[in-house]
Amino acid sequence: MEISASGRLEVRITPDDVGKRVSVRRLGEPGAAPEKFTDTVGVLTSWDDGVLMITRRSGERVRIPQSALVAGKVVPAAPARRRGPAASYSELALVAARAWRPVESERLGEWELRAAVDDAPSGPGPATGPRTGFTRRANSVLPLGDPGLPLDAALDAVRRWYGERGLPAYVQTATGAEGTQELLSAELERRGWTREVTAELWTAALAPVADRAEGAGVVLSRTVDEAWLARYRRTGVGEVARRVLGSQSPRASEAGSGGGPSVWFACVPGTAAGEPVAAIGRCAVDGRWAGFAAVEVAPGRRRLGLATEVMAALARRALDEGASAAWLQVETDNEAARALYAALGFTPHHAYHHYRAPSEPETSSGPGRP
Repeated sequence: MEISASGRLEVRITPDDVGKRVSVRRLGEPGAAPEKFTDTVGVLTSWDDGVLMITRRSGERVRIPQSALVAGKVVPAAPARRRGPAASYSELALVAARAWRPVESERLGEWELRAAVDDAPSGPGPATGPRTGFTRRANSVLPLGDPGLPLDAALDAVRRWYGERGLPAYVQTATGAEGTQELLSAELERRGWTREVTAELWTAALAPVADRAEGAGVVLSRTVDEAWLARYRRTGVGEVARRVLGSQSPRASEAGSGGGPSVWFACVPGTAAGEPVAAIGRCAVDGRWAGFAAVEVAPGRRRLGLATEVMAALARRALDEGASAAWLQVETDNEAARALYAALGFTPHHAYHHYRAPSEPETSSGPGRP
């Protein structure tokens, strides 16, 4: 907190500091004793009518009456990272986007509109029936910069583009790191867009992941087969899903030369002939980064270290291709996965969120997990 030369706490923020990272202290949160202090750190996303709105790293928004402020100051844009590879949000956002490519994309200024939908129409015009989008990541806007239009006009264009494809309009935003989109998230909420999913992107050094297990019994392949897909939790995996999983990139001979990430699939076969695959995983190698996804284990084979074996085998292959850092995405309510990744040395870098346009009815045609 900011303390004056006389030793008194001071409020050293104003409405002009909207968009900056701040630390504030308030008195008397509802239900608390009057003398109780509460500290909040995050991005000041608005200061209207005597009320401050602060967005925390997780994306949680905290309303604070100006009259309750005891102290406040602007703090550095992001805390120093004590472990794991250093990386900006924009670098990781682009790497993650290349690892999970849509079937169709279009630029709106510096925004990318992405769609991966079965039976997509060949040109603009209203969709003739419900279509299924494969994951929100491949069916949402990635807003890295200026759309080249005022925000309301840009969001109207977004809704038209997804409407032509029979899909609900989603915008993916991020919070919690330098250069993330707390202000855009606040503007979307102000306009009635609904946050449906929050997940986190975690990073780690790659070599320790490779050293955690032998990777014995793990089979690596450049292509995804029916046995791998049978273990994959998502339903309705068709040709569009196969294209996204393969990230629509060349194979290893061209990867790393401008052709896109180098994608590997891992599986642990069943213990007997004809038995379903016991565990699977996917890794996309892109420069210094190795991105892990789809790490899944058969219910009857869990807690045997198979997920660690899969990730170790993929990590060793990524090291061979020149990668040194790792990233993955994990949902905030997946406690088992979070415990596994923490044990492997991963730590949160930022949170990301999917906002759905207002007045869009819930249908089965919307994309599923992030």
